Amino acid sequence: MREMLRFLLGDRLVELDRCDPTLTVLDWLRLDQRMTGTKEGCAEGDCGACTVVVGRLDKGRLRYEAINACIRFLPTLDGCQLLTVEHLKGADGSLHPVQQAMVECHGSQCGFCTPGFVMSLLTLRLNEAEPSVGRIEDALAGNLCRCTGYEPIIAAGRRMDEIAPREADRFHQEREAIAGRLIALNDDETLSLQGEGGRFYAPVTVDTLAELVAAHPQATLVAGATDVGLWVTKAMKRLDPVIYLGRIEPLRAITDEGDHLRIGAMAGHIDVREALAALSPQLDELMRRFGGEQVRNAGTIGGNVTNGSPIGDLPPALIALGATLVLTSRHCEERSDEAIQGDVERARLDRFAALAMTGEDELTRRAIPLESFFLDYRKQDRRPGEFVEAVLVPKLADGMLFHTSKVSKRFDEDISAVCGAFRLTLGSDDRVSEARLAYGGMAGIPKRAAAAEAALIGRAWDEKAVSAAIAALSQDFTPLDDMRASAHYRVKIAGNLLRRFLIETTQPETETRVAGLLAEAAHG
Repeated sequence: MREMLRFLLGDRLVELDRCDPTLTVLDWLRLDQRMTGTKEGCAEGDCGACTVVVGRLDKGRLRYEAINACIRFLPTLDGCQLLTVEHLKGADGSLHPVQQAMVECHGSQCGFCTPGFVMSLLTLRLNEAEPSVGRIEDALAGNLCRCTGYEPIIAAGRRMDEIAPREADRFHQEREAIAGRLIALNDDETLSLQGEGGRFYAPVTVDTLAELVAAHPQATLVAGATDVGLWVTKAMKRLDPVIYLGRIEPLRAITDEGDHLRIGAMAGHIDVREALAALSPQLDELMRRFGGEQVRNAGTIGGNVTNGSPIGDLPPALIALGATLVLTSRHCEERSDEAIQGDVERARLDRFAALAMTGEDELTRRAIPLESFFLDYRKQDRRPGEFVEAVLVPKLADGMLFHTSKVSKRFDEDISAVCGAFRLTLGSDDRVSEARLAYGGMAGIPKRAAAAEAALIGRAWDEKAVSAAIAALSQDFTPLDDMRASAHYRVKIAGNLLRRFLIETTQPETETRVAGLLAEAAHG
């Protein structure tokens, strides 16, 4: 094990032998380093004022991602590079092209949100040359401004490449050199870090992860921390120990297995979106609305599923597609809490790591339908010592119709009031032979509408069938009234989404999507 956290702050190597497992990047920057350019706005990953850029290795290449520093735990930066707004000025004090563009386009007033906007634009600039207005808007969807208005900031996004091309950007020019330094930092040792608030583990193999989970059944497993971070910043929870999955590269893999995709639990939303978009363009649009890009950069498919939120957007779509979860564990002998502390614990984990290298130990895997994983509100079919290793997503076969959409108070960067996802199989007589209707926001768990499905089976796919299915929804759900929507509204929307499915599959000339209406207005 390695008991030293190592990462680059700009081009400076940082090494910490003690760190609390849930110390946020934001607090470390502002309170420890006195780098106050990064601001705290909401402390929940919504406003983007705390946006910083993380460079991490992806298949040996440097990948830059904008993330919310307010909910990202500092130890998760092991082997990465961290960039803040302080790193942008030139050696002579000159402004970076992104900063200069903000000045020229009058993109700042009070300035509180400005560093976050600048870092989001920097990430976009480093990843894409001359981005379109649409891409600029997507990249800024996770940044909120209360005084300037967004047009000047979008104009700055268009102006930055005019001031200096991306190829001339020093961060772009230093990319290979930074990647080389990160390769040297990324080793095969489990990071084990102690702080006053507890211990943090970051294994690099699935085998070692299984051992850690078995040894610490009370541990909190962290992927992107887009929700767990709020347990700390809002609920003030103490998480000890924390097991971070981000260094296990096999868990990030997405592979095409012929009739289905195998998506590792740590595959990020950006990559998952690209993979699922190949199955259906509607999945692409659904995932484009997953929070802002900061959330999509950090969030993972495994975290989204195991979080178990009844208003998570991805589980209904995966349930409708017939996805399967792969749950992994290693069953070890029973041990007392005292027996797995200190040196005894370390010796045990080192022994299991050695066994994993030699293949003498084996993992136990269990596959279950995703819909069976959710038992009750925040209660899942996950046995002690188990974790989600992968999600298997079937491809759409001939004769299948698929639809997914969400309704939320804000169009972008908002959680659903209701999310619906539907898959139908039509027989040779154009009658429904199979129906999978899944909803989020209608119950304490993501759930299929069994009565509505039964109302469709054997019927022609038409308005009468849909009306019967909508009427049956009252047998499937008794939704709650809450801050996001009333029960009456949710029931109405659930039916309307099913009717939208019918319209889109039988009347393709009828526009039902906001994005399409906006595009039509723009070209009208």
